[in-house]
Amino acid sequence: MAISIRSMRYFVTALSYGNISRAAGDLNVAASAVASAIDQIETHFQLKLVNRHRSRGIATTASGKVLERKFAKFLEEYDALLIEGSKLKEALRGELRIGYYAPVAPAFLPEIIDTLMGPASQITFFLEECDNDSAQEGLLAGDFDAILFVSDAARPQLDFDVLVEAPAYCLVPAEHRLASKSSVRLSDLAQEPIIVLNRPIAVDYYRRLFDEAGQSPLTVAHTSSHEMVRSLVGAGHGCAVLNMMPSTDVSYAGDRLKALPIADGLPPLHLAVGYDKSNPRRIVSHFAQRCQSYFSDNRDAHIVAA
Repeated sequence: MAISIRSMRYFVTALSYGNISRAAGDLNVAASAVASAIDQIETHFQLKLVNRHRSRGIATTASGKVLERKFAKFLEEYDALLIEGSKLKEALRGELRIGYYAPVAPAFLPEIIDTLMGPASQITFFLEECDNDSAQEGLLAGDFDAILFVSDAARPQLDFDVLVEAPAYCLVPAEHRLASKSSVRLSDLAQEPIIVLNRPIAVDYYRRLFDEAGQSPLTVAHTSSHEMVRSLVGAGHGCAVLNMMPSTDVSYAGDRLKALPIADGLPPLHLAVGYDKSNPRRIVSHFAQRCQSYFSDNRDAHIVAA
Protein backbone atom coordinates (compact mmCIF):
# COMPACT_ATOMS: atom_id res chain seq x y z
CA MET A 1 0.00 0.00 0.00
CA ALA A 2 1.51 3.35 -1.07
CA ILE A 3 2.28 6.05 1.48
CA SER A 4 0.28 9.21 0.85
CA ILE A 5 1.69 12.75 0.83
CA ARG A 6 -0.67 13.49 3.73
CA SER A 7 0.71 10.66 5.85
CA MET A 8 4.27 11.82 5.17
CA ARG A 9 3.34 15.35 6.20
CA TYR A 10 1.66 14.16 9.42
CA PHE A 11 4.70 11.98 10.21
CA VAL A 12 7.27 14.76 9.69
CA THR A 13 5.19 17.30 11.63
CA ALA A 14 4.75 14.91 14.57
CA LEU A 15 8.47 14.19 14.76
CA SER A 16 9.37 17.88 14.51
CA TYR A 17 7.15 18.61 17.55
CA GLY A 18 7.94 15.38 19.35
CA ASN A 19 4.29 15.36 20.33
CA ILE A 20 1.28 13.96 18.48
CA SER A 21 -1.28 16.31 20.06
CA ARG A 22 0.72 19.44 19.26
CA ALA A 23 1.28 18.25 15.69
CA ALA A 24 -2.46 17.58 15.33
CA GLY A 25 -3.22 21.12 16.52
CA ASP A 26 -0.80 22.60 13.98
CA LEU A 27 -2.25 20.48 11.19
CA ASN A 28 -5.82 21.15 12.34
CA VAL A 29 -6.69 17.45 12.40
CA ALA A 30 -7.53 14.92 15.08
CA ALA A 31 -4.63 13.43 17.04
CA SER A 32 -5.85 9.98 16.02
CA ALA A 33 -5.21 10.89 12.35
CA VAL A 34 -1.57 11.73 13.14
CA ALA A 35 -1.11 8.58 15.21
CA SER A 36 -2.68 6.51 12.44
CA ALA A 37 -0.29 8.01 9.84
CA ILE A 38 2.71 6.99 12.00
CA ASP A 39 1.28 3.50 12.42
CA GLN A 40 0.72 3.14 8.65
CA ILE A 41 4.28 4.18 7.81
CA GLU A 42 5.76 1.85 10.43
CA THR A 43 3.62 -0.99 9.07
CA HIS A 44 4.64 -0.21 5.47
CA PHE A 45 8.36 -0.36 6.24
CA GLN A 46 8.00 -2.93 9.03
CA LEU A 47 10.25 -0.73 11.19
CA LYS A 48 9.89 0.90 14.58
CA LEU A 49 10.25 4.59 13.78
CA VAL A 50 9.15 6.28 17.03
CA ASN A 51 9.11 5.48 20.72
CA ARG A 52 5.95 6.64 22.44
CA HIS A 53 6.19 8.00 25.99
CA ARG A 54 2.90 8.65 27.75
CA SER A 55 4.16 11.76 29.55
CA ARG A 56 6.96 12.90 27.25
CA GLY A 57 5.39 12.54 23.81
CA ILE A 58 7.31 10.68 21.09
CA ALA A 59 11.00 10.21 20.34
CA THR A 60 12.50 9.26 16.98
CA THR A 61 14.42 6.03 16.52
CA ALA A 62 17.52 5.90 14.31
CA SER A 63 15.44 4.54 11.42
CA GLY A 64 12.81 7.20 12.08
CA LYS A 65 15.45 9.96 11.77
CA VAL A 66 16.53 8.63 8.37
CA LEU A 67 12.97 8.55 7.04
CA GLU A 68 12.16 11.93 8.60
CA ARG A 69 15.00 13.56 6.63
CA LYS A 70 14.01 11.84 3.39
CA PHE A 71 10.33 12.65 3.80
CA ALA A 72 11.12 16.28 4.68
CA LYS A 73 13.27 16.69 1.55
CA PHE A 74 10.61 15.05 -0.62
CA LEU A 75 7.85 17.28 0.79
CA GLU A 76 9.98 20.38 0.26
CA GLU A 77 10.53 19.49 -3.40
CA TYR A 78 6.87 18.56 -3.80
CA ASP A 79 5.71 21.92 -2.38
CA ALA A 80 8.21 23.76 -4.59
CA LEU A 81 6.88 21.91 -7.64
CA LEU A 82 3.31 22.98 -6.82
CA ILE A 83 4.43 26.61 -6.54
CA GLU A 84 6.32 26.43 -9.84
CA GLY A 85 3.32 24.84 -11.51
CA SER A 86 1.05 27.63 -10.32
CA LYS A 87 3.51 30.26 -11.54
CA LEU A 88 3.81 28.53 -14.90
CA LYS A 89 0.04 28.53 -15.36
CA GLU A 90 -0.24 32.25 -14.60
CA ALA A 91 2.92 33.48 -16.32
CA LEU A 92 3.46 34.73 -19.86
CA ARG A 93 6.81 33.00 -20.00
CA GLY A 94 8.23 29.67 -21.02
CA GLU A 95 7.65 27.68 -24.23
CA LEU A 96 4.60 27.85 -26.49
CA ARG A 97 4.34 25.02 -29.02
CA ILE A 98 1.93 25.62 -31.88
CA GLY A 99 1.10 23.14 -34.62
CA TYR A 100 -0.71 24.47 -37.65
CA TYR A 101 -2.49 23.08 -40.65
CA ALA A 102 -3.18 26.40 -42.31
CA PRO A 103 -1.33 26.89 -45.61
CA VAL A 104 -1.41 30.69 -45.33
CA ALA A 105 -0.51 30.81 -41.61
CA PRO A 106 2.63 32.87 -42.38
CA ALA A 107 0.25 35.62 -43.51
CA PHE A 108 -1.41 36.00 -40.11
CA LEU A 109 0.39 34.04 -37.40
CA PRO A 110 3.21 36.61 -36.92
CA GLU A 111 0.65 39.33 -36.23
CA ILE A 112 -1.31 37.11 -33.84
CA ILE A 113 1.75 36.41 -31.70
CA ASP A 114 3.11 39.95 -32.04
CA THR A 115 1.96 40.99 -28.55
CA LEU A 116 3.71 37.92 -27.12
CA MET A 117 7.03 38.62 -28.85
CA GLY A 118 8.03 42.05 -27.52
CA PRO A 119 11.59 43.03 -26.53
CA ALA A 120 10.95 41.89 -22.96
CA SER A 121 9.30 38.63 -24.01
CA GLN A 122 10.20 35.57 -21.96
CA ILE A 123 8.50 33.20 -24.39
CA THR A 124 10.14 30.82 -26.84
CA PHE A 125 7.90 29.81 -29.73
CA PHE A 126 8.00 26.47 -31.53
CA LEU A 127 5.89 26.64 -34.72
CA GLU A 128 5.40 23.44 -36.68
CA GLU A 129 3.55 23.04 -39.97
CA CYS A 130 1.77 19.71 -40.18
CA ASP A 131 -1.26 18.05 -41.70
CA ASN A 132 -4.68 18.22 -40.09
CA ASP A 133 -4.50 14.78 -38.44
CA SER A 134 -0.97 15.29 -37.11
CA ALA A 135 -1.95 18.64 -35.62
CA GLN A 136 -4.82 17.06 -33.69
CA GLU A 137 -2.79 14.03 -32.64
CA GLY A 138 -0.03 16.34 -31.43
CA LEU A 139 -2.43 18.37 -29.30
CA LEU A 140 -3.99 15.27 -27.74
CA ALA A 141 -0.53 13.80 -27.06
CA GLY A 142 0.70 16.99 -25.42
CA ASP A 143 3.24 17.79 -28.15
CA PHE A 144 1.44 21.07 -28.92
CA ASP A 145 -0.07 23.63 -26.55
CA ALA A 146 -2.41 24.89 -29.28
CA ILE A 147 -3.15 24.14 -32.92
CA LEU A 148 -4.65 25.90 -35.92
CA PHE A 149 -6.56 23.38 -37.98
CA VAL A 150 -9.60 22.66 -40.13
CA SER A 151 -12.33 21.79 -37.65
CA ASP A 152 -14.63 20.18 -40.25
CA ALA A 153 -12.74 16.97 -39.45
CA ALA A 154 -12.21 17.56 -35.72
CA ARG A 155 -11.71 14.67 -33.31
CA PRO A 156 -14.69 14.46 -30.92
CA GLN A 157 -12.50 14.81 -27.80
CA LEU A 158 -10.92 18.07 -29.02
CA ASP A 159 -11.81 21.52 -27.64
CA PHE A 160 -11.69 24.32 -30.19
CA ASP A 161 -13.03 27.72 -31.23
CA VAL A 162 -13.90 28.38 -34.88
CA LEU A 163 -12.04 31.46 -36.11
CA VAL A 164 -13.22 31.96 -39.68
CA GLU A 165 -15.43 30.38 -42.32
CA ALA A 166 -13.49 30.11 -45.56
CA PRO A 167 -15.44 29.52 -48.79
CA ALA A 168 -13.73 28.03 -51.84
CA TYR A 169 -12.39 30.44 -54.46
CA CYS A 170 -10.73 30.14 -57.85
CA LEU A 171 -7.12 31.25 -58.46
CA VAL A 172 -6.08 32.16 -62.00
CA PRO A 173 -3.17 34.02 -63.63
CA ALA A 174 -3.79 37.78 -63.78
CA GLU A 175 -3.94 37.63 -67.62
CA HIS A 176 -6.25 34.61 -67.76
CA ARG A 177 -9.49 34.84 -69.74
CA LEU A 178 -11.51 34.44 -66.51
CA ALA A 179 -9.59 37.14 -64.61
CA SER A 180 -11.93 39.90 -65.82
CA LYS A 181 -14.99 38.20 -64.32
CA SER A 182 -16.42 39.27 -60.95
CA SER A 183 -17.01 35.59 -60.08
CA VAL A 184 -16.91 32.16 -61.67
CA ARG A 185 -18.76 28.88 -61.46
CA LEU A 186 -17.25 25.42 -61.32
CA SER A 187 -18.61 24.83 -64.82
CA ASP A 188 -16.31 27.64 -66.02
CA LEU A 189 -13.37 25.47 -64.99
CA ALA A 190 -14.55 22.33 -66.81
CA GLN A 191 -12.12 22.88 -69.70
CA GLU A 192 -9.31 24.34 -67.62
CA PRO A 193 -6.25 22.41 -66.39
CA ILE A 194 -6.34 22.23 -62.60
CA ILE A 195 -3.53 22.40 -60.05
CA VAL A 196 -4.54 20.46 -56.92
CA LEU A 197 -3.39 21.21 -53.38
CA ASN A 198 -2.61 17.63 -52.39
CA ARG A 199 -3.05 17.85 -48.62
CA PRO A 200 -5.34 15.78 -46.37
CA ILE A 201 -8.79 17.34 -46.04
CA ALA A 202 -8.10 19.72 -48.95
CA VAL A 203 -7.77 17.17 -51.74
CA ASP A 204 -10.94 15.29 -50.71
CA TYR A 205 -12.82 18.57 -50.27
CA TYR A 206 -11.96 19.85 -53.76
CA ARG A 207 -12.70 16.49 -55.38
CA ARG A 208 -16.11 16.43 -53.68
CA LEU A 209 -16.92 19.94 -54.93
CA PHE A 210 -16.34 18.97 -58.56
CA ASP A 211 -18.08 15.59 -58.19
CA GLU A 212 -21.21 17.17 -56.73
CA ALA A 213 -21.20 19.75 -59.53
CA GLY A 214 -20.90 16.94 -62.11
CA GLN A 215 -17.59 18.31 -63.39
CA SER A 216 -14.42 16.37 -64.20
CA PRO A 217 -11.69 18.90 -64.98
CA LEU A 218 -8.23 17.79 -66.09
CA THR A 219 -5.77 17.69 -63.20
CA VAL A 220 -2.28 18.49 -64.46
CA ALA A 221 -0.37 18.69 -61.17
CA HIS A 222 -0.63 17.70 -57.52
CA THR A 223 1.50 19.47 -54.92
CA SER A 224 1.50 19.52 -51.14
CA SER A 225 2.75 23.13 -51.10
CA HIS A 226 0.24 25.98 -51.11
CA GLU A 227 2.86 28.35 -52.52
CA MET A 228 3.77 25.86 -55.25
CA VAL A 229 0.11 25.83 -56.29
CA ARG A 230 0.23 29.62 -56.55
CA SER A 231 3.50 29.59 -58.49
CA LEU A 232 2.26 26.97 -60.97
CA VAL A 233 -0.93 28.97 -61.50
CA GLY A 234 1.04 32.19 -61.91
CA ALA A 235 3.26 30.53 -64.51
CA GLY A 236 0.17 29.70 -66.56
CA HIS A 237 0.06 25.94 -65.99
CA GLY A 238 -3.54 25.89 -64.80
CA CYS A 239 -6.14 27.18 -62.33
CA ALA A 240 -6.72 26.14 -58.73
CA VAL A 241 -9.48 26.03 -56.15
CA LEU A 242 -8.36 27.10 -52.67
CA ASN A 243 -9.95 28.40 -49.45
CA MET A 244 -7.67 30.93 -47.78
CA MET A 245 -5.39 33.47 -49.38
CA PRO A 246 -2.26 35.35 -48.29
CA SER A 247 -2.10 39.13 -48.29
CA THR A 248 -0.30 39.32 -51.64
CA ASP A 249 -1.47 38.66 -55.20
CA VAL A 250 2.08 37.85 -56.35
CA SER A 251 3.58 34.35 -56.38
CA TYR A 252 7.08 33.45 -55.21
CA ALA A 253 8.16 33.64 -58.86
CA GLY A 254 6.84 37.20 -59.17
CA ASP A 255 3.79 36.39 -61.31
CA ARG A 256 0.55 38.22 -60.60
CA LEU A 257 -2.53 36.25 -59.63
CA LYS A 258 -6.26 36.89 -59.47
CA ALA A 259 -8.58 35.37 -56.84
CA LEU A 260 -12.21 34.99 -57.92
CA PRO A 261 -15.20 34.04 -55.76
CA ILE A 262 -17.13 30.95 -56.82
CA ALA A 263 -20.83 31.62 -57.17
CA ASP A 264 -22.07 28.02 -56.79
CA GLY A 265 -22.84 28.32 -53.07
CA LEU A 266 -20.27 25.73 -52.06
CA PRO A 267 -19.78 24.50 -48.47
CA PRO A 268 -16.88 26.31 -46.76
CA LEU A 269 -14.07 24.98 -44.60
CA HIS A 270 -13.57 26.29 -41.07
CA LEU A 271 -10.28 27.35 -39.53
CA ALA A 272 -10.22 26.86 -35.75
CA VAL A 273 -7.85 27.14 -32.80
CA GLY A 274 -7.69 24.00 -30.69
CA TYR A 275 -6.43 23.89 -27.10
CA ASP A 276 -7.30 22.45 -23.70
CA LYS A 277 -10.09 24.77 -22.60
CA SER A 278 -10.66 23.05 -19.26
CA ASN A 279 -7.47 24.17 -17.54
CA PRO A 280 -5.18 26.09 -19.92
CA ARG A 281 -1.97 27.86 -19.05
CA ARG A 282 -2.31 31.63 -19.15
CA ILE A 283 -0.07 31.92 -22.21
CA VAL A 284 -2.25 29.42 -24.11
CA SER A 285 -5.44 31.30 -23.21
CA HIS A 286 -3.79 34.54 -24.31
CA PHE A 287 -2.80 33.01 -27.66
CA ALA A 288 -6.32 31.67 -28.25
CA GLN A 289 -7.81 35.08 -27.43
CA ARG A 290 -5.39 36.76 -29.85
CA CYS A 291 -6.46 34.34 -32.60
CA GLN A 292 -10.12 35.17 -32.00
CA SER A 293 -9.44 38.90 -31.87
CA TYR A 294 -7.40 38.85 -35.09
CA PHE A 295 -10.06 37.11 -37.14
CA SER A 296 -12.79 39.21 -35.60
CA ASP A 297 -10.98 42.35 -36.78
CA ASN A 298 -9.76 40.87 -40.10
CA ARG A 299 -12.58 38.52 -40.98
CA ASP A 300 -12.33 39.16 -44.74
CA ALA A 301 -8.55 39.55 -44.98
CA HIS A 302 -7.82 35.97 -46.11
CA ILE A 303 -11.05 34.83 -47.73
CA VAL A 304 -12.69 35.52 -51.08
CA ALA A 305 -16.45 35.77 -50.66
CA ALA A 306 -19.00 35.80 -53.45
